[in-house]
Amino acid sequence: MHSGTQNWGSILRFAVEIPPMQFLSPGGFGNPWSTHQSDGTPGFAGAMCGISSSVKSALVKHLRLALRSVPIQRCSARGGVRHFDTAAGGARGAPRFGHARGKAVTFLRAVVAELVLRPVTVRSSRHTAARAALPRPGHDFNRRAAPAHFHESDMNRPIWTVVATAVMALAMGAAPAVAETPSPDAPSAPVTSGSIDPSLYGAAAEKGTVRVNVVTEERSDLSGASSAGRTMQKFQKLPLVTLQVTRSGLDALAAKPGVVSVTEDTLSEPTLDTSMPFIGGDRAIKTGKTGKGSAIAVIDTGVATKHPFLQGRVVSEACFSPIDPAYSATSLCPQGTAAEEGPGTADSEVGPCATITECEHGTHVAGIAAGDGTGIVSAPVSGVAPDADVIAIQVFSRLDSPDYCGEGNTPCVKSFTSAQVAALEKVLQLRQAGIPVITANLSLGGGQYSSPCGSDVRKPMIDALLEAGVATVVAAGNNGFSNRVNSPACVDSAITVGSSGYDDTVSEFSNRGSLLDLFAPGDEIVSSVRNGAYGAKSGTSMSAPHVAGALAVLRQTYPAKPVTELEQLLKSTGKPIVDGSVTTPRLDIGKAVGGSEPTPPPTPEPKPLPSHIGNYTAYAIPDPGIVQSPVTVSDVAGKASKSLQVRVNLMHDWHPEVKIDLIAPDGKSYPLKATGGSQTGGALSATYTADASTSPAGGTWKLQVEDRSKGGVGTLKDWSLIPASFAKKGTVAIPDAGTLDSDISVAGLPGKASGALQVQLDAVHEWSGDLKVDLIAPDGTPYRVKSTSATDPPVSGTYTLDARTSPASGTWTLRVQDTSAGAVGSLNGWSLTFPSYESQTPVALPDADHVRSPITVSGITGNAPKDIKVYVDITHGWLGDLNINLVDPNGKLHLLKPDSTAESGGTLQRIYTVDVGTAPASGTWNLSVDDTSAGSTGTLNGWTLTF
Repeated sequence: MHSGTQNWGSILRFAVEIPPMQFLSPGGFGNPWSTHQSDGTPGFAGAMCGISSSVKSALVKHLRLALRSVPIQRCSARGGVRHFDTAAGGARGAPRFGHARGKAVTFLRAVVAELVLRPVTVRSSRHTAARAALPRPGHDFNRRAAPAHFHESDMNRPIWTVVATAVMALAMGAAPAVAETPSPDAPSAPVTSGSIDPSLYGAAAEKGTVRVNVVTEERSDLSGASSAGRTMQKFQKLPLVTLQVTRSGLDALAAKPGVVSVTEDTLSEPTLDTSMPFIGGDRAIKTGKTGKGSAIAVIDTGVATKHPFLQGRVVSEACFSPIDPAYSATSLCPQGTAAEEGPGTADSEVGPCATITECEHGTHVAGIAAGDGTGIVSAPVSGVAPDADVIAIQVFSRLDSPDYCGEGNTPCVKSFTSAQVAALEKVLQLRQAGIPVITANLSLGGGQYSSPCGSDVRKPMIDALLEAGVATVVAAGNNGFSNRVNSPACVDSAITVGSSGYDDTVSEFSNRGSLLDLFAPGDEIVSSVRNGAYGAKSGTSMSAPHVAGALAVLRQTYPAKPVTELEQLLKSTGKPIVDGSVTTPRLDIGKAVGGSEPTPPPTPEPKPLPSHIGNYTAYAIPDPGIVQSPVTVSDVAGKASKSLQVRVNLMHDWHPEVKIDLIAPDGKSYPLKATGGSQTGGALSATYTADASTSPAGGTWKLQVEDRSKGGVGTLKDWSLIPASFAKKGTVAIPDAGTLDSDISVAGLPGKASGALQVQLDAVHEWSGDLKVDLIAPDGTPYRVKSTSATDPPVSGTYTLDARTSPASGTWTLRVQDTSAGAVGSLNGWSLTFPSYESQTPVALPDADHVRSPITVSGITGNAPKDIKVYVDITHGWLGDLNINLVDPNGKLHLLKPDSTAESGGTLQRIYTVDVGTAPASGTWNLSVDDTSAGSTGTLNGWTLTF
């Protein structure tokens, strides 16, 4: 073969210089790397399997890069190519191409066809010859090529120079399109040219015939189209017919007027106690929403109609199970015919299906959508719509060929697209006959699509059903594609459903992406299976019937709404799941039933101005080391107080080694506790006072705790900052047998004053028993602070008043009366505190769980006021799930907000008023938040307790 004299390096360099070859257009020679080209001649892949090992070895040695481009996994024993393609839904091991016939001559013919059979004139330059042999942009491959004319010098070149040059040119040019075996995310939509899917020619050449779905412009065109082959399936409404055709039949269809498309009648595969509460189904059932009055069509492997979980509610049956020896396909209908209708025709436990485990798939799907476990031992409580009727339609055939089932997997069940169209047409007939069908469920599919498949032959029926008020719910598929779904899930008028787990993450196996409409549970879903039993299955096949059942429930809830609005309601009330750049709602039927227009959170109410700001997050104190805990003061202008109070609560093994400081917003440090002293270890609960009058009042303050010596450990449990009260400073004489008025102006406090208003007095008197002290509110109401007495108790101290009937803002007057002559004194200062305790500790709200957030109150004697205000700041995916209570120091719960099916998600900032008059004011109060239903999480941002 002249390899010893051939300069292979020159050939490789020459091939690299050749511009990339365009991917060959269908209708001409097709893809030269395939087993067969579209004109029926063997392609490179097919020819390679037939050439001798010595020739192949030489090519492998010298053209390794080129051969890496060939999409071949192995040659069959017959010399053909076996190319595995499991990504598109085919069975593992199923051949994508047939075997190629021919030996080395066939291989040369495939190569020379690309080099020679082009309308060009080759001159003496090898570069010119090879470039001219390549297809040019805009080249018409459908035009029959004229014989090429070769220059005499080219005929003198060794034939392997020509062969190698052609092979390398083709390989380098085609490599980007077919670099290796298609990846799982590679597009699988057929390339079309005119009306004929080009892959059909190869399939027809391999098998002799191919099963196709032919769409025509009008139904009147069907008779002409049907003459091209054997009619396998007719339809009553659509301009569609399923034919078995040869290659010549394909040519005849291509020439027929009115033929819109010819595509292969492809095969599809079948793709609750835990899931029901998770999607709020239990709440819907509690409100009486059970899907009563609607029917769900389950287009699948049939249904065990006598299964206890479904018994008595299968109201209609049909079977469309094509028989086709070319596919080794036999019927699964009970009587063994290709189409049967009436009672028992879709019973999966009768006839051929009874012995095939895969036939329980439809029973499992139907149970999820509409099962009822009432009174059944060991059964799930129910499906999503336990009172809905079921329409069972069998659309699967039995296949016995490993070409379609995979090696060792025979027999298997698969569904022809034509059977699915027939089933959808049947559903439309039932709807038009008055059966209240709300949805058709298709838990099957194949292929992979990243954009809507508008040419899918099922789309016209799916569109027609939607127009008639029936939604088609389709499983997205179980290939784990990141941005693709199967067909018919790619039909834009269908509701496409993927699978998510109970942690609201996407199931690993689930297809997803922009074509997805909803997620629903699909992991280990327990439902009905064969022989009256129950079992768990996983897949998007399990997710889709959750949505189908939900539509039945919504139809009962909102009988006047069109099905398109019901779909939007499911989407708008679902829990958002973010996957990459795509956000898709997860089904929550409980929320959807709660209201067609869920109540948004109320208008945010202003947070009360706190008198005590606390951080109740526990911080470990390093040994040795420093820890800081922040609080933020807002809506307070000017400088901080000269007597700013800080309450600290911590535990430590050895107090003398602990130093505590207050860090102001401007970074200044105010010492609260020094090291040393006579303390030992244990609890440290103390209130410190700092002169922070040179620092701004507003901003972030930090308590800094430092362990300055190794050997003891501890925890900062909580601390509170007590910002400036409304105060009046300065010493004023109290006239003997006279009256002193001192005013404080209060601003920024809306509403009424506190039921536990605190008045701090700093006064001295020679005989305090003579003094009567009153606080005059802005509305003129007097509140007795201190009465006269026969004794001489200290007048300084803190007094608590119930002033909740008076406005908080305005001028408050302290009136001090000396009721008897003979003694004098002075008022050194006084202040007002409207007790309001704020917790700024955020608390995560786990799904279907409860939390408590504490606030500690001290310094207020007696019982709490009758009416106490609680400000709550919560963000949650569904506020209606939340039941919120205030827990008083005695442990009694006081309801603030009940759970509700009407509230939507968002942020709740609201003030609740509750009667807690029997509880002590001082002690630990808790806000208790209970998430009563699974499906959403949130955060308690903070809360405030105002007396």
